[in-house]
Amino acid sequence: MKKKLFTLFTFCILSLSFAQKTPKAIKVTYQRASNGKLIENQDPLYLFASKELSLITTDKIMQKKADFPFEQTFTDFSTKTILQLAQLKAEKSILNHDNEALGKQKFEFSNATKKILNYTCKKATTSINSNTIEIWYTTELTLKGGPSVLGQDLGLVLETIRNGNSTITATKIENLKTAPAIFAIPKAQSVDQLTYKDLLWKSRFVNIPVFTKEQIHFVSDAKSNDSIFRFASGTVIVRKVKFPEIKKGSAIYVDVTEQSNGDAYDRTGSVFMIPTDKKTSFLDGLKNGVQTLPVYENGNGKKYQGVTATNDYTPLLEMMRFFTPFGVKYFNYLQLKNKVWQDSVFYRQDISLLQPKLSNQEVYIGMFIGNYDAGGHKASLNISIHQGEDNNEKGDFILPLFNTLNVMEMAGQDYATMFDNEKGLEMTFEVPQGYKNFKLSYTTTGHGGWENGDEFLQKKNTVFIDGKEVFGFTPWRTDCGSYRLSNPASGNFGNGLSSPDLSRSNWCPGTTTNPNLIDLGNLTAGKHTIRVAIPMGKPEGTSSSAWNVSGFLIGER
Repeated sequence: MKKKLFTLFTFCILSLSFAQKTPKAIKVTYQRASNGKLIENQDPLYLFASKELSLITTDKIMQKKADFPFEQTFTDFSTKTILQLAQLKAEKSILNHDNEALGKQKFEFSNATKKILNYTCKKATTSINSNTIEIWYTTELTLKGGPSVLGQDLGLVLETIRNGNSTITATKIENLKTAPAIFAIPKAQSVDQLTYKDLLWKSRFVNIPVFTKEQIHFVSDAKSNDSIFRFASGTVIVRKVKFPEIKKGSAIYVDVTEQSNGDAYDRTGSVFMIPTDKKTSFLDGLKNGVQTLPVYENGNGKKYQGVTATNDYTPLLEMMRFFTPFGVKYFNYLQLKNKVWQDSVFYRQDISLLQPKLSNQEVYIGMFIGNYDAGGHKASLNISIHQGEDNNEKGDFILPLFNTLNVMEMAGQDYATMFDNEKGLEMTFEVPQGYKNFKLSYTTTGHGGWENGDEFLQKKNTVFIDGKEVFGFTPWRTDCGSYRLSNPASGNFGNGLSSPDLSRSNWCPGTTTNPNLIDLGNLTAGKHTIRVAIPMGKPEGTSSSAWNVSGFLIGER
């Protein structure tokens, strides 16, 4: 009798122990660390797990305080399916089913063990995109899951370590009598994996399409419509764009996609904003002729229209300088052995400095590609806004100073040849009260496409403020050959080089030109003078050089 009682007692103890180790559901809390230090202000990561299902979520999601978009991951162990749920916005969610991911995970197992939260954990290692990831998991709870999709089917993952320095570690395991309401796969639009990733990515930022495959070409009868204005025989297109509020610290990008539609040459392109804060704007010149713009003279006998700021005029604020390659797309039939031409050229540039000029504003945005071809080019332009904290200093004050790029070239605006005079480009500007840490954003490219033209010669650019040199450098690009596959129609020379191989004055066919950010310090309030000097080469016959320079002042409060 005593033996039977002892056996029954032992069975009850074992059953109780088993019941304690195999709850219906659990909640695991994880914390993240980097290089041995806890990440501050982190959103706690939670895992809910039962025999049939696991859910990876966060504290903010459960409290309905998470910013959109956010993701949650379910694993259905009965069908070996991983389900990614993305809440794009309050009324829009999408779901992707992947019944292959679990089976594709490959691990190397070792005999190493360690204790985490009093559970014995085994070690498995894998490599994802050249990152080594250690998985520490236990089988003592007979439930499965983890803080990511990795190792979900091994057991209960209590720690992951990426490259030895980034860790996610379980800090608490709670037994649950009942599963929470969130622990159920909600109804949502089901999409394939590629569509899921694309929709999730696009929901993370604001995209403003400005132009879509618009033709920029040279024709006498270029016609505007209700939304897109065409000027200078079709080589300039302009559209009015409304920008939302852009929080300071956000990243702003402009991107352009370009293809030849018949023009075979490398051409100067520009994306710009037309300031309309003064009595006269560049838009007046586009509408009524270049003669309506204020004239700059420096004593060389020529008149340059609309290139410098005056009391009544603000020049174009350049957002991107780019250069078309030789005939990408249209001339791709010009085959060379072992060369596969690109279908188009994509340019992308950070313009976050311009936040004060764009946030909550309705402005005119334009694009120019200089050409004399009826087919010309086709181009698209988008501007994207990405919220987030950028640690780089941003300005609160933007003042466009000069832009010598002759955007109205095909309507009679003169080339920037003012640098043949020692005075070069010189103008006065006024600094308001209350700003400090001034910078000059300065973009420069040299032009003159023959052997002795400044396009192919190294020429020092010097910037003076109030007569004192503040910056001097020689703009030069030596990487132009990197973009050979965008230039099917380029000229080829007897020495084995092609035209896009050649180094140039701060530009290459098929690239953008980066602005220089020049520190000016704390300029005093009041009037100042800026001068740009470049030793421009002399004309030869009908060939002449020019320098397209643009600059705007940036100040902080």
